[in-house]
Amino acid sequence: MLMHPEMTLALANDRRRDLIAEADQERLLTSARLTRLARRARKASAVRGHPATQY
Repeated sequence: MLMHPEMTLALANDRRRDLIAEADQERLLTSARLTRLARRARKASAVRGHPATQY
């Protein structure tokens, strides 16, 4: 089956947009995950190493 060139171009552009959207989503999720890990690490390290009393 032969496809019309314009249809082929439209399909290729749609696929490209889908791939870009998936990559953007993955970057966003990775960034959020790393931010949560960093926040959790800061929270945990703020308590450790401090004396229980200030005397």
